[in-house]
Amino acid sequence: MDYTSQPQSPATDTGSNNSGASTLQPGLASTSASTEHLRSAGAAQVTDGAETAVDEKRNIAAASPVPDGGLQAWLQVLGSWVIMLETWGLVSTFGVYQTYYETTMLPNESSSSISWIGSVQGSLLFFVGVLAGPLFDAGWFREILLAGLVLVILGQFMTSLCTLYWQVMLAQGICIGIGMGLIFLPSMAIMPQYFHRRRALAIGIASSGSPIGGIVFPILFSHLHVNVGFGWATRAIAFILLGLAVIPLMVMKTRTTPHGKAGLVVFDEGTWTDMPFLLFIVGSILVFLVLYVPFFYIELFSVDHDVWSLDQSQYLVTLLNVGSFFGRIIPGAFADKVGTINTLLACTLCSAVLAFGWLGMHNIGSLIVFTILYGAFSGGVVGLVPAAVVGLSPDLSKVGARMGATFTLAGVSLLVGPPVAGYILGDATSAEWLGMIGYVAGSLILAAFFYSFTRGLMVEKR
Repeated sequence: MDYTSQPQSPATDTGSNNSGASTLQPGLASTSASTEHLRSAGAAQVTDGAETAVDEKRNIAAASPVPDGGLQAWLQVLGSWVIMLETWGLVSTFGVYQTYYETTMLPNESSSSISWIGSVQGSLLFFVGVLAGPLFDAGWFREILLAGLVLVILGQFMTSLCTLYWQVMLAQGICIGIGMGLIFLPSMAIMPQYFHRRRALAIGIASSGSPIGGIVFPILFSHLHVNVGFGWATRAIAFILLGLAVIPLMVMKTRTTPHGKAGLVVFDEGTWTDMPFLLFIVGSILVFLVLYVPFFYIELFSVDHDVWSLDQSQYLVTLLNVGSFFGRIIPGAFADKVGTINTLLACTLCSAVLAFGWLGMHNIGSLIVFTILYGAFSGGVVGLVPAAVVGLSPDLSKVGARMGATFTLAGVSLLVGPPVAGYILGDATSAEWLGMIGYVAGSLILAAFFYSFTRGLMVEKR
């Protein structure tokens, strides 16, 4: 403050009291006015200072560099790994439940009707992202993390009590599906706050929790339901989920809350004018339309072509998940060096080539090799899509909204893709297998074209 602008004490006139008084009054008035000015200026500065302090407090984390490692960052990877196990790991487990429902608990329901339970569960995992993503951007990460974990665990416990189709649909399909949707997308969206150069690797490591769940849970259920029954086999998985849920609740937290909890941005308007991102979304829709079809039908293919017995063929899905485990990690390491879109494009093309070769796998050796390789490259695709969304988002404060848009549309594909494949397959004669495999491979080739166009536009922008 410049105090030199204050009026000085007036010179006194000793010749007259009245004159002195008249000279003094303007000085007092000026001093009073100046005091008011100072009070106003001071109040303004206090207000501005308070607002500045709040702004600085909100932005201090955003202004600090991304750690790209360290204990806190890798704890987020651990928490996300658990969430992937409790989401996609459970989705990958539904095949053993489908077999149990068809043969034991719900024998009067059609195979198609029962498969809708798993389709609804997997699709809600994506659909709910349209809400979970913006809530994450707005700073509600801890709240949706707790709510989602509670719903997943509650749904698993309630499934153990079910005896009717509609009960299973509500518990295993809808309740678990909504819970998964609340926690899956935020667990990926948090990674850019902690990783930059090693972002794809971090997301890949976190994603490897999915195939671990897909390996452990089906084997656990298959062994337990024979010995202790369906209820306790399902509850055993629920108790594992409950124990593991403590980890993300304890270690996961955001570094930034870009919008503050008052700023909920459901749709990022820039998404629909960003041509590279739009092409990427189209490619991802085509990918998730067919990527999981082999997970649904590899066992049936093996039995139908007399490659392996029914009891042995159930291990093919486990082998897919074994390949997927390595596919989540290794491509992520390459992506950080050669580019996420480049690596995603390569994994998609390799998945398409393998899909074309699926029909020729008529002995156990070739089918096992196909299963492991397809699991690896398809796992690479799944692990790299979230990293690609981040890389295509110019404003990381809206990455949750962009992930929500991407995975919501991908969820539609995941909902309709396997049933379409089943419709094409029909009664599983040779001609129908050819048509279904062509549907899978053709969709993956188209997806690769769109990813290639995305890459081309990104290069032009640079």
